[in-house]
Amino acid sequence: MPTRNARNGMIFTSEGTINLRNKKWAKDYSCLDKNGTSYVDKQYTKSYVRHLLVCNEILGKQITTLHNIRFYIWLMEKAKEHIEKGDFINWKNKMTKKLDNRI
Repeated sequence: MPTRNARNGMIFTSEGTINLRNKKWAKDYSCLDKNGTSYVDKQYTKSYVRHLLVCNEILGKQITTLHNIRFYIWLMEKAKEHIEKGDFINWKNKMTKKLDNRI
């Protein structure tokens, strides 16, 4: 799912889901995810990756795929932390609400 969605321009962030193909990202020069933990999160802007996706450049699909895979790894690391702390259910409910948010 994360790779298929990435190839179609959808990225998952700690604050919600973004469809980079939407025109509103055309002039957004902020990084992909300010809380992201992968190289591509701080290296590329939303507008640049959107441009690559709209032009059907393979690099856009690669960047979004790398981002989404790293996001899922981060998500599982956080889930493990909260399971060990014993507050997984509260964290899961908050994260589920955030991930349902379409930015």
